[in-house]
Amino acid sequence: MAERASCALLESLPAEVRESLAELELELSEGDITQKGYEKKRAKLLARYIPLIQGVDPSLQAENKLAGSSQILITANKQQRSRSTSSRDERFRSDVHTEAVQAALAKYKERKMPMPSKRRSALVQPSVDTYTPPESVFAPPDVTTGLLGHSHHERPQVASVRGVPRGFNSSILETANGVPVNSRVSSKIQQLLNTLKRPKRPPLREFFLDDFEELLEVQQPDPNQPKAEGSEIALLKGEPLGVVSNWPPSLLTALNRWGTTQPKAPCLTSLDTTGKALYTLTYGKLWSRSVKLAYTLLNKLTNKNEPLLKPGDRVALVFPNSDPVMFMVAFYGCLLSELIPVPIEVPLTRKDAGSQQIGFLLGSCGVSLALTTDACQKGLPKAQSGDVVTFKGWPRLAWFVIDGKHLMKPPKDWHPHIRDASNDGAYIEYKTSKEGSTMGVIVSQAAMLAHCHALTQACGYSEAESLINVLDFKRDAGLWHGILTSVMNRMHVISIPYALMKVNPLSWIQKVSAYKARVALVKSRDMHWSLLAQRDQRDLSLSSLRMLIVADGANPWSISSCDAFLNVFQSRGLRPEVISPCASSAEALTVSMHRPPDLGGVPPGKAVLSMNALSYSVIRADTEEKLSVLTVQDVGQVMPGASMCVVKTEGAPYLCKTDEVGELCVSSCSTGTAYFGLQGITKNVFETVPLTASGEPVGNQPFTRTGLLGFIGPERLVFVVGKVDGQMIVSGRKHSCDDVVATALAVEPMKFVYRGR
Repeated sequence: MAERASCALLESLPAEVRESLAELELELSEGDITQKGYEKKRAKLLARYIPLIQGVDPSLQAENKLAGSSQILITANKQQRSRSTSSRDERFRSDVHTEAVQAALAKYKERKMPMPSKRRSALVQPSVDTYTPPESVFAPPDVTTGLLGHSHHERPQVASVRGVPRGFNSSILETANGVPVNSRVSSKIQQLLNTLKRPKRPPLREFFLDDFEELLEVQQPDPNQPKAEGSEIALLKGEPLGVVSNWPPSLLTALNRWGTTQPKAPCLTSLDTTGKALYTLTYGKLWSRSVKLAYTLLNKLTNKNEPLLKPGDRVALVFPNSDPVMFMVAFYGCLLSELIPVPIEVPLTRKDAGSQQIGFLLGSCGVSLALTTDACQKGLPKAQSGDVVTFKGWPRLAWFVIDGKHLMKPPKDWHPHIRDASNDGAYIEYKTSKEGSTMGVIVSQAAMLAHCHALTQACGYSEAESLINVLDFKRDAGLWHGILTSVMNRMHVISIPYALMKVNPLSWIQKVSAYKARVALVKSRDMHWSLLAQRDQRDLSLSSLRMLIVADGANPWSISSCDAFLNVFQSRGLRPEVISPCASSAEALTVSMHRPPDLGGVPPGKAVLSMNALSYSVIRADTEEKLSVLTVQDVGQVMPGASMCVVKTEGAPYLCKTDEVGELCVSSCSTGTAYFGLQGITKNVFETVPLTASGEPVGNQPFTRTGLLGFIGPERLVFVVGKVDGQMIVSGRKHSCDDVVATALAVEPMKFVYRGR
């Protein structure tokens, strides 16, 4: 009876008032208005229609007050009046909003009871124990609130007026919204009294009681996002390694051969900061000095009459970038003494942040001895005793200078023991992860030999060729080509120090012209610097080059450097097919390399890709006219003797589709073996087993993750679009940090940035 009277009371109001009440209730439920503002606006709407309900039975008046104080959702069509004074803007005027109001109306008609709102104000939750409802009014419990874990029920707030005489009929005063009817007290005074008797506002953090789960936004996938539609990618196999009749069984065997049969052949030439030849190391000198160092390390370094070193121990090589000759002697001296060299950078200060990570590497590798030169040791920080200080984070090291006067000449009957290449460790190359930690990748003797074989076949190296090396000779391609593979083929390497490049960026091109070099090993930055300084040079010729290896060809900004360099120097003898970008990683060593046509290469490829699709790991071709595209060049074909596949970057290593970007994985005998001392992540990186869609393993051999993101394009060419460590995920979309660098290099002096980047 009371519910029917309440509904009839509300239905007696004009339609526009009921619509306003519905909008007001919805604003309260959505949190667009506070409880205080809601009550104030509601009272203002009902004030002019109070005379319509005078004379109604007091029980119906109380019921009307209950229905008015509770949160009622009434559906109505959208108002035609102006919304200039409303607190809600035009963003909420939508079909979804209208549908929500209609659904609330339907639900209200079914239940015929007030609906609880999701957002509950603490101001309208007094304790049930302190409230006694009128006999004619029944307050049903809020079932929804009970499920949410609250034991109290929302109840209407009964208004009362202080100073009313005893015996006064309170039912006459309490009508709709607590506004007195048969009284001389005005409605404004009554509202003021109601406001004064409300409790004080609680602290802001306690004002609203929200369910935290309701506030979390779940990222919904975009229904229009591109999706991979190609077939499952097939395993890509490189050409087999060729059989060479006189190929040595180990790298040390090749050094012994050239050191005894071709002792006067030039091996390595170092330059000073003016570009003049400082010293040329011959193969005979390299062999004799390496043997002398090996004998000294094994027989003259003792600790309490016990050898300080034993086969398999790790030794740090601390040499500056300006001294490749002494580094080469130290490296091969360690190999001859069956020690594992660990090349590192020269520490600058005692608390250098970068050297602290190197110290962690040395500690994990158990390094106790460091080899260096007299000049380098004099530049290191010293303690009061005159010894080299212990750098922060480093283990305690013994320093040994390998200059000639400190080495012992071995007896004539002493010869180093040269074994065939095995799975024992040959050297450790350090790698810095995106978190800043430094790890050591150990390369076995067999992998080192196989890598030299693969590079020789891919680059077509031959004896007595000249190679210009602009890269760091202690790691990556500078080490693989300039220190290892060059000795295997008795090549002559001219090493360009970094200090010389800063003074004269054209120095490497001048040496190519002077030595008639056949191969040059550079990065895209070296090509870029050369373009800025080439205007004053005339007598330069690059016609002798048959390969210009771009070590960072996988970076997105290398293509612009390659194109610009070719445009400028093509008139000076540089042929387009000479430029050979390659891809590599510390774990997989050389991954792929573009080769000239005479070495089995195919014409270079270029891909113009939609960056929107790439952010979803999907490959979609686009046009260069747009700004939101990424143009990349190929990095050649898979290395000889290797197999490659592309796997998904998240979850199990399932094979990608042909139009999907994933991580390149390589199976070869010329990759790294493990992270030294880190068995957990070693298994995940060096022992990956790719899976087909049906869950079957691909091949019988494990694969090595390269850390490179890319795909296999036409003509079996490999394309790289980023690195796993350089990937950023924003709102479910993937972006490459390398492209941020490419953008910085591509902007014009007008200081604008392309929209797509």
